[in-house]
Amino acid sequence: MKRREFLAGALALGACSPVPSSRAEARISSEGLAAHARRSGRNFGAAIKSRQLREDPDFTAAVARECDMVVQEYELKRGTTEPKPGKYDFSGADQIIAFAQKHGMGARGHALVWYAAQPKWLEPALKIADKAGREKLMTSYIDVAMPRYAGRIGEWDVVNEAVEPKEGRADGMRANSMWMQALGEDYIDIAFHHARATDPKATLFLTDFGLEHDSPRCERRRTAMLKLLDRLMARKVPVDAVGIQGHLKPYNERFDQALFARFLNDLSGYGLALSVTEFDVADRGGPPSPDKRDSEIAAVAKAFLDVALDNPAMRSVLCWGLSDRYSWLSNYPDYKWPDGQLSRVLPLDDAMRRKPLWDAIAAAFDAAPPMGRSRA
Repeated sequence: MKRREFLAGALALGACSPVPSSRAEARISSEGLAAHARRSGRNFGAAIKSRQLREDPDFTAAVARECDMVVQEYELKRGTTEPKPGKYDFSGADQIIAFAQKHGMGARGHALVWYAAQPKWLEPALKIADKAGREKLMTSYIDVAMPRYAGRIGEWDVVNEAVEPKEGRADGMRANSMWMQALGEDYIDIAFHHARATDPKATLFLTDFGLEHDSPRCERRRTAMLKLLDRLMARKVPVDAVGIQGHLKPYNERFDQALFARFLNDLSGYGLALSVTEFDVADRGGPPSPDKRDSEIAAVAKAFLDVALDNPAMRSVLCWGLSDRYSWLSNYPDYKWPDGQLSRVLPLDDAMRRKPLWDAIAAAFDAAPPMGRSRA
């Protein structure tokens, strides 16, 4: 079977069919997206909050039906778990992991080292510490979080969002990261080596956004990511996998299948596993008709996932949320609708009904070659 034909140039919205030939058949299927993913040897999951599990039985049932992997939307970010130095609150993450264990799901940990969502006390402490103290301030969180969930969280976003070319560094690294300022680029090496020593069985991810589109912004970010990986591999830093967040913005930036496929091939050429870790499709700027918008978003998602899942190294797809009832894009200033309507950016609508995006994800998994094999 030949590799899927790539679209010439940028993808035209709505240009490819996102759904199976019998949409009604897909709608009545009781199988969740995880079942479609597993047939190709992959996983499907979503970011969730413990409050949703406690307070929304319909959402909880939907997660149990659709997912075989979960990640905490914010309840392992250090600003939540360590509000005071050495004083930890893992109650939310504990509930999410217990839910995963109960339902036989895998779990990701997000995130150990990030420039954002940090407790207020941390950056001032970094500024007065010596080098050894600065390293300890970073690795102390790894020392606590990873052992707590060893054997239950199988993969971790060790370093999240390390590149940002618009901040002006020649190498494209995020200049305004507290960790870059405190330790230089070595902070990445230190974090990964420490994570490997702390939980040798966990899969260690380097994750970032803005790697997907055919735009100058994303091209600069892709270049910075590949150059960073060149340096990390040369230094034998134990990065196991790259997480491509997959926040698509089709009404702002074009998507080109061939360009994205080349980038994924470059990444897998390092011998690294790949995952899509925060998938959603922003709908701000789309047509007023929700039905038309849903159709266009599904087409872009199918084009993106066809390429992603055609790469033999791609092991999972996780959405950043599962239902439009809770998407962060409904509140984010650049992407929320001025009239207050909910964004329609996830597989399930606000009433937990499956949308064309659900169909597109299912169809992409159904068409994907088994993990580890390409169509070529």
